[in-house]
Amino acid sequence: MQQIPATESRVGAAPHGLPRLLASSRNHAHAVDLRTHRSTMQIPPLPQRRPRFDLIDAVDAAGLRGRGGGAFPTATKMRAVTEGGRSPILVVNGAEGEPASSKDRMLMARMPHLVIDGALIGAAAVGANEVIICAERTSIKALNALEVAVGERVQARERFVPIRIVAIPPRFVAGEESALVHFLNGGEAKPTRVPPRVYQKGVKGRPTFLSNVETFAHLAQITQWGPSWFRQLGTDAEPGTMLATVSGDVTRPGVCEMAIGTPLTDAIANAGGTNSPIQAVLIGGYYGTWLGAADAAAATMSNADLRSRDSGLGCGAVVVLPAGACGLRETARVLTWMSTESAGQCGPCVHGLGALSSTLTALAAGQIRPGMLDDLHRWAGLIDKRGACSFPDGAARLLRSALQVFAGDITLHLRHRSCSSAMARPVLRLPKREEVVWR
Repeated sequence: MQQIPATESRVGAAPHGLPRLLASSRNHAHAVDLRTHRSTMQIPPLPQRRPRFDLIDAVDAAGLRGRGGGAFPTATKMRAVTEGGRSPILVVNGAEGEPASSKDRMLMARMPHLVIDGALIGAAAVGANEVIICAERTSIKALNALEVAVGERVQARERFVPIRIVAIPPRFVAGEESALVHFLNGGEAKPTRVPPRVYQKGVKGRPTFLSNVETFAHLAQITQWGPSWFRQLGTDAEPGTMLATVSGDVTRPGVCEMAIGTPLTDAIANAGGTNSPIQAVLIGGYYGTWLGAADAAAATMSNADLRSRDSGLGCGAVVVLPAGACGLRETARVLTWMSTESAGQCGPCVHGLGALSSTLTALAAGQIRPGMLDDLHRWAGLIDKRGACSFPDGAARLLRSALQVFAGDITLHLRHRSCSSAMARPVLRLPKREEVVWR
């Protein structure tokens, strides 16, 4: 374990156990106001008078990794931004185009001041003189809560760098970092070619510290309570807590906070348990992978464990598929939706995703033609790592896991037999298709 700097904050008594991020929202159905936030979280209005790089060192010692899916070391990103040679800009990425996740929307809507604290502390650490907080334009509660929270701070005469709240398109790829920067620079919310990376040249051509909402919330608490406190929960390799959105065949779907390394079965139990036996669990959202029941029973909520199962935490979404549902049919629905979410910039998306979704849909419906299973495997290989961004890679990954986990269903369908779930209510949620202009 890394040596902990001697500059940890000692103001007040650090909270023990869980929850951490959600502590002040326990007894509040709406957004936590500034006064309640200050009394509960005890985070001062501005970062304490600490050297900029001391703040980054604290984040490094804490071992914080991004909670948006990539799990990139946050301190490494912060240091890269400071080496850009120009005044940086900080961007809080509240895009949550993943239908199985709602944790970031919940944080912005219920705990906007914690998000703002993290953003302002991050700005102080990298020397940014502007903060931009982005949320999808359909996330009305989050956008309103953020605007009110900024107004409360102005009314309280707190001093802080300018904060701009920006509504962005509710599309899956709009949250990809280059797409978000392109949108903020006046372009379409579509991924752009890299390099340069956004930490080199991002918003307004300046180095940009961009991370997701949950990451900044953790950053605020690390600054207040210190790296060793942060490491009290989680694993040595993946310290701290995480927010997971648990849905599907569970009694109480929603967002819960847990230590990284918690058994997946405990995460499901936190959502009230299942209503019927588990057939499979989708981990990491629609950009993730299926785990069969046996794997799910043994898995933990950590990237280290899930990598051994060809999976990963991703955005922290967990969807429980009950026995009796058709995993092929559910996957085909998601792939069809993903094909409509494509930015339309490359062949793997424009042609590949459509071919995957239509073929899997036909297979799930028992509309069999020779060689279709071989085609699915071959096309997934052709798509992988050939797109303009990583979006088609996620679709190929999801498909491969479905072909493996639901191999028994495939055998059934190849015999021209329809599964018993043909008329069953879908399990995986999909947003209603909107006619959305990219800007």
